[in-house]
Amino acid sequence: MNQVIHEYTLPGGVSLQLVQGDLTEESVDAIVNAANSHLAHGGGVAGAISRSGGVQIQAESNAWVRQHGPVPHDKPAYTGAGKLPCRYVIHAVGPVWGSGDEDEKLAAAVRGSLALADKLSIESIALPAISTGIFGFPVDRAARVILVTIREYFADNPGSGLQRVRLTLYDRATVETFFNAWQILEREPGQDR
Repeated sequence: MNQVIHEYTLPGGVSLQLVQGDLTEESVDAIVNAANSHLAHGGGVAGAISRSGGVQIQAESNAWVRQHGPVPHDKPAYTGAGKLPCRYVIHAVGPVWGSGDEDEKLAAAVRGSLALADKLSIESIALPAISTGIFGFPVDRAARVILVTIREYFADNPGSGLQRVRLTLYDRATVETFFNAWQILEREPGQDR
């Protein structure tokens, strides 16, 4: 069962939760899939989502790529959720470590996911630690980029309809890395935006 380990209030009263658990078990409006640009959901988070959600997710993903082409970092795709307990799967393409400009690509994927959630008029979303698995992005660095991007998104979009953002992380070590990154960010000057 998924467990909230830490919770914060962001600008506009948005709840940011650090959760230890399984992303495929999240009962939110949308979960974010750490996808590749061709939405081929074979391994990692994408494979788990595809297996749990059923063939509909891959079929819709294939149709998306046929219609729109490969998914860029800043413009995630979305599909239905199949058998998952959410309504949508937002397919965000994070960077492969070593591809260049990784921080900005990761920030673009997170920002794009939150913007798409607003476009879909949803209130709750769960994200994994995008790019930290098979894409090799260092977890501590990814934690900072993801957290800063989420905080900036809500500071810049006070009219967002999102009320709850969950960072759903599989293991306790990753949760603690994100918690430590948040603690550091909170101590930095100029964070009262």
